[in-house]
Amino acid sequence: MRIDKFLKVSRILKRRTVAQEAASAGKISVNGREVKPAYRVKVGDVVELAFASGTLKFRVLALKETVKKDEASSLYEVIV
Repeated sequence: MRIDKFLKVSRILKRRTVAQEAASAGKISVNGREVKPAYRVKVGDVVELAFASGTLKFRVLALKETVKKDEASSLYEVIV
């Protein structure tokens, strides 16, 4: 699954276009490397997302095309 779609499905970012813009601006890194919006994320990858207020680091636990709002947080675990 593409990183931009994963961020939208998991509800980390609200829209896919926002995820694409973040990746194009170099604000998303997977396993320590900057990635483009088309990067294929895999289970076990560690993703770091840079916001203006700080960074969010999480591990991908599952990949699903669609998920209910209540189950969205089960796709990843936040790493402190």
